[in-house]
Amino acid sequence: IKMLTLLRALTAAVVFMSSVGVVAQEQYEEGVHYELIEPAIHTGVSDRVVVTEFFSYGCGHCYNFEPLLESFDARLPDGVMLQRTPVIWNNNPGMKLLAKTYYAVEVLDVFEPVHGAVFNAIHRQRKRLSSPEAVKAVFVENGVSDSDFDRAFGSFGIDSMVRQAAARTEGARINGTPSLMVNGKYRIDTRQAGSQANMLKIAAFLADKELARLAGAAGAAD
Repeated sequence: IKMLTLLRALTAAVVFMSSVGVVAQEQYEEGVHYELIEPAIHTGVSDRVVVTEFFSYGCGHCYNFEPLLESFDARLPDGVMLQRTPVIWNNNPGMKLLAKTYYAVEVLDVFEPVHGAVFNAIHRQRKRLSSPEAVKAVFVENGVSDSDFDRAFGSFGIDSMVRQAAARTEGARINGTPSLMVNGKYRIDTRQAGSQANMLKIAAFLADKELARLAGAAGAAD
């Protein structure tokens, strides 16, 4: 089945270049535009390529990156998925709270509208989401019941997700946000990429590379 490549999709979404071929022919170099992660990190997904965003709700650059990332996500082909990981550095309590906030969004299946509402509360309304009660208020304002929030936010499952996020952040050696990781193997940051749009172009390039590898492995198995 002929598949629209990530690079072409990204061209239409955020790069606005006149020739898809120009983008497709661009090459990115390890150590220059992205870094190899050794040892590689298990994504928990074996049949798809995983593009991971490392972010924090408290990060202004992540807030600005979100529209580009959502456009990128909407155009991902079959075989590629986006995963978000909230960062936690030095066991910081505030970052742990915001990480729990993201996983409550996931567990309650309220990405729309709560994910954007949390970003807006912090960066547009200038609210300090520094307590579970302040976080709960955003959820309740967006249709989540008090009891559903309390049950999810205080669950062992979310605490486990937060610990895994901290381990993933450390394993990928993430030191700034937003950063991207492709299939647990490659790390992309704004400094090396040069811009947020370039981060997504490089992620698309590497995801296409991983798709080709998986297709080759499947062909060899047949």
